Amino acid sequence: MLLAGMKRCLGPRGGLSRRPLSYSRSSLWMRSFSTEQGNDDGEEVDEIDDDVDVKTSTIAPVGEGEKAPLVPQVLVLPTHKRPLFPGVILPMTITNPEVSKALQALRDSGQKYVGVFLKKDAGKVHSKEEMGYTGLANQHGEDLITDLDSIHKVGNYARIDNMIGFENNHAMQVLLTGQRRIIIDGIHDSGVSPLRVSISPLQTPSYDKKNKMIKAYSNEIVATLREIVKLNPLFKEHIQYFSQRIDINNPYLLADFAASITTADAEELQSVLEEMDCELRLKKALELVTKETELSRVQQSIKEQVEEKVSKNQRQYLLMEQLKTIKKELGMEKDDKDAMLSKFRQRLDAFAIPQDQTAGEDSKPKSQVPEAVLEVIEDEMNKLSMLEKNSSEFNVTRNYLDWLTLLPWGKSTTENFDIVAAKAILDADHYGLTDVKQRILEFIAVSKLLGKVQGRIICLVGPPGVGKTSIGKSIATSLNREFYRFSVGGLSDVAEIKGHRRTYVGAMPGKVIQCLKTTQSSNPLILIDEIDKLGRGHTGDPASALLELLDPSQNTSFVDHYLDVPVDLSRVLFVCTANVTDTIPGPLLDRMEVIRLSGYDAPEKVAIAKQYLVPKAMEKSGLKSEHAPPSLSLSEDSILDLVKRYCREAGVRNLEQHIEKIFRKVALEVVENLAREEKEEKNYNITPDGLQKYVGQPRFTSERMYENLQPGVVMGLAWTAMGGSSLYIETTTVQSKGGKGSLVTTGQMGSVMEESTRIAHTYARHKLEQVNPENTFFEADLHLHVPEGATPKDGPSAGCTMVTALLSLAMNQPVKSNLAMTGELSLTGKVLPVGGIKEKTIAARRADVTTIVLPAGNRKDFEELPDYLKEGLDVHFAKLSLLVIDVA
Repeated sequence: MLLAGMKRCLGPRGGLSRRPLSYSRSSLWMRSFSTEQGNDDGEEVDEIDDDVDVKTSTIAPVGEGEKAPLVPQVLVLPTHKRPLFPGVILPMTITNPEVSKALQALRDSGQKYVGVFLKKDAGKVHSKEEMGYTGLANQHGEDLITDLDSIHKVGNYARIDNMIGFENNHAMQVLLTGQRRIIIDGIHDSGVSPLRVSISPLQTPSYDKKNKMIKAYSNEIVATLREIVKLNPLFKEHIQYFSQRIDINNPYLLADFAASITTADAEELQSVLEEMDCELRLKKALELVTKETELSRVQQSIKEQVEEKVSKNQRQYLLMEQLKTIKKELGMEKDDKDAMLSKFRQRLDAFAIPQDQTAGEDSKPKSQVPEAVLEVIEDEMNKLSMLEKNSSEFNVTRNYLDWLTLLPWGKSTTENFDIVAAKAILDADHYGLTDVKQRILEFIAVSKLLGKVQGRIICLVGPPGVGKTSIGKSIATSLNREFYRFSVGGLSDVAEIKGHRRTYVGAMPGKVIQCLKTTQSSNPLILIDEIDKLGRGHTGDPASALLELLDPSQNTSFVDHYLDVPVDLSRVLFVCTANVTDTIPGPLLDRMEVIRLSGYDAPEKVAIAKQYLVPKAMEKSGLKSEHAPPSLSLSEDSILDLVKRYCREAGVRNLEQHIEKIFRKVALEVVENLAREEKEEKNYNITPDGLQKYVGQPRFTSERMYENLQPGVVMGLAWTAMGGSSLYIETTTVQSKGGKGSLVTTGQMGSVMEESTRIAHTYARHKLEQVNPENTFFEADLHLHVPEGATPKDGPSAGCTMVTALLSLAMNQPVKSNLAMTGELSLTGKVLPVGGIKEKTIAARRADVTTIVLPAGNRKDFEELPDYLKEGLDVHFAKLSLLVIDVA
């Protein structure tokens, strides 16, 4: 019994530990008194209750005290948490082998008294390096005292009541009882370990029993202890027993008891132990007890708050459980699991096809859910009914059934086959885009003739800002389909397309399945944005994952990793958007119908601004309210000036930003005028001359670098992702005599364009030799440059322009100043067709070019252009570069 009790009560380092006052000390205190009344070996200690936690020292009211026989030399035992007071029992664990042997020698010699002193670093938090890897490693050094400077000189003369050693190591458990105060006189045997010291007793001085201060302090301590009892009833038995066993009129014992029950710091308790003046000891003890009272108040307040919250939650929980039971008994509510299964059944019933009137009564109603999916749902519902609600598999199965029963199996919106209404919707939302609108009307017409709707994959390719994304919404509206958009720009995770496996935490289906659940339609329009910017990472290749999704022959049974059942996507209309097709993988591009959107020319931009951008910008700026000035307007000439001098890109996004900027500044002027209460009406008609006030200086002053071309300089036409632009080719000689016939190129040209320069150089030398064999111009070193060197350029369409520039420099003849050309050149001089004819034609008109040389293979592309683009242009179609040179 004693060993079991001591294992729980002894601290890990043999010292006293601080703990909350809610632990009872009274049981050990009474057993301590029994020890004093029993024999000297302390057999009564083994009556300690197993349920008592006695980590903190407790006072024994009756003992030998100052009558204990005093030994002049004692073994030093240190305490690490708090000092030992007279009459207090201290359990201690000794781990140092030398100290353990010394204690055994004491027991063998019949001596049972030691000196217990507080270490000066008591309460210090040691680092891991100081403590070692185990607590025992540190304690080996702390049990052994070799220096008097490491302990306080005033301590306690303690009796060893019991001692138990462990068989496997040198550790020992000791039970000590404090007797009286002692002070160290010096070291008894220097150089001997463990340390033994010579001691002297500290006699308790007499005091004046009539001293009012002593009496007042004593009464205040007793009153404070009574208050602690009220705050913490666990002290009640402790205080009652103390008042019966101790002379409550003895202020010294009262101060020691009051200090010993507190959780004060070690240094504060040591100060009480060392104080021999009665009044000062009472004062210090009263301060510690008062602090303990305040701590008890805080603990009581926290306890009440926690109990109130817990009681409220428990009461609410009990009431809710009773309410569920009552509802279940009345049939008003089912068990959570039954309710879930009933909910899933109701969802499945909603997919049932109405029973035919001619069918028999016993015929089972058919469901729009496929048979394979119904089997999976039934299996999962059976599994759910057998799972515990608290298991992780229960939540996985429930979420899986949620997705399966929320998909729109067989549900779809009614298609719009009215071509006139669809055309009106498309025209109202977007200006131009004839090719796209024509394709949608063809789709409606075919669906109407077939009597069924099929999914298609359309890819809109064009520069930024031409309306690729916004037209998707208009297409959905014209077809009466639900609209869902997601972007795959930079997407590198295949799970976004195909979904996650259900075994993963937080698993979800892919975007397409999420679309079906969100739109609740099996024939929505899904817009896949930025498909040319797909990423590729360690999680897979999304472009390859899109093949199954966008293949009409495969998406009839698309399998998502999460659902793991086939889903029919054949009725979905997929619309993809891209800026270029070069970065789209070939197998993916092959599954799509590409519709190219060219950039807008100036008349189209003006019309778009008047019909859409200006009204939208005025509404966003608050200029359609009652405070809007009547004279506010943005004239057509101003819009045209914006287009030509500020916004030359292919799209209209930059134009929209400039228009919004204008109306924001107008809104600021209107508000400032209202604040000044100006009565005079200001004119807000924005003319071309007033544009600089709102949008700053023009970005483009002239498209032409040269008004009159010099020999070796020719204007070409280029296509970029932002639209068409003019491109000058400049050539000059580096060293006319003694050269090696080399060619240096600059202007950030790509590999394809670099090859075009070498082809042009070779063909020009060949042609010059045929025309004028005596001309040795190409023996000189040449330099070819494409201006705007900060802009990367690539492509084969500048071949004709390069050879014309080289021959112009060789013959020292300038080309026409109003001429521009484009076309790829072969090594034998053939002019091959190129792309972007519309954009290049717009760029030529913007640069005031009247004569254009195009490849003969692009004649059909030029003829498809609107008449207003072809008007006033002298176009030559060349098959050989010789014709190009003749025109130039």
